[in-house]
Amino acid sequence: MATHAPAPQPLLSIIVPAYNVQHYIGPCLDSVLDQMGSAHELIVIDDGSSDATLARIRALLATRPDIAAQVLAQDNQGIAVARNHGLAAARGEYIVFVDSDDRLLAGSLAALEQAIAEHHPDVIACDFRMWYPDQEAKSHRVGMRYPPGLLSDQATILNTFFADRQMYVWANIFRRAIYQQLDAPVFPPGRVFEDMSTLPRLLSQCASMVYVPHAIIDYRQHAASITKLISEKWCMDLAAALSVARKHLDQRGVDESVKTHFDIAAAYFYIGVVKDSYELPRADGRRVRARIKPIFVESLYGDCASMLEAARGVETVSYDRSHDARTIRQVERALAGSFVFRFRQTASRKIKVWKRLRRNRKLAAGF
Repeated sequence: MATHAPAPQPLLSIIVPAYNVQHYIGPCLDSVLDQMGSAHELIVIDDGSSDATLARIRALLATRPDIAAQVLAQDNQGIAVARNHGLAAARGEYIVFVDSDDRLLAGSLAALEQAIAEHHPDVIACDFRMWYPDQEAKSHRVGMRYPPGLLSDQATILNTFFADRQMYVWANIFRRAIYQQLDAPVFPPGRVFEDMSTLPRLLSQCASMVYVPHAIIDYRQHAASITKLISEKWCMDLAAALSVARKHLDQRGVDESVKTHFDIAAAYFYIGVVKDSYELPRADGRRVRARIKPIFVESLYGDCASMLEAARGVETVSYDRSHDARTIRQVERALAGSFVFRFRQTASRKIKVWKRLRRNRKLAAGF
């Protein structure tokens, strides 16, 4: 009886979660398939699409029988569950996530292979491109600011990450073994900000990193995403993400400098959500701010005074110390319930909503 040797382990598993993206899935998968070779596998997870997404995935992959690919279909459960499903099916040594409305930029898989061959790190960090398909002149590259070469100091990895504050899992290519070190499910189901709670946990498990200054993803900016829907759940999910990340950092026993950088990054995210909450109806906004305030404070290692002192010093990683200080002072005012802060935010948000409605009316009128 003939026996067959098991297929060799792929170097890279490319995981693409997809939901109702019939107009985008073709270009996305083409950008991946055009770069794939024998060292790669593709896993596409359809998250219960109600349009032609699944049919287009299957039709496209049928034209590429030379590629190691599989399609997994699940009931609609959200991107976190789809990612977890893909991780469970992956066999590659490294995991590459690509969102189904984005594009994997040319040369990306080759750049990753070269970094792995030279350094074999726990994680590879890459640049990406903010992509405005309808306003290409606005598209621009976003560069990470990690030091060059192989990084083996965990504090340097985490401090630079928190200073950059780019919370996108697809810009970080981890060894699959790093994902396996976290309790399942890796990505928390049913929440937004799943990357914000997951990336610090993954990075804290890494003993080595290589930064590859290659733009890996065209990150599509939708007109709808510019006017994201703010809700109480949206705000609470951010607060929960900070708590999850803080708990894991405690478990890992991170350096004191990491705690400082975490606090400053948390201040940026917190004040952003506080400002967004002023777009909610007045009573809802007040309730949200009252709910997230104690969660944020309990997530911090220090206080605003210690953050300000650190931001003004030279020992923290910072790309704009003046901006850091301004943000922390805004957090201080928000926590204190400053009337001036509340008044400014109310006025600012009303102006933004008015401008948005005016722009939408012009678009609807065809101008």
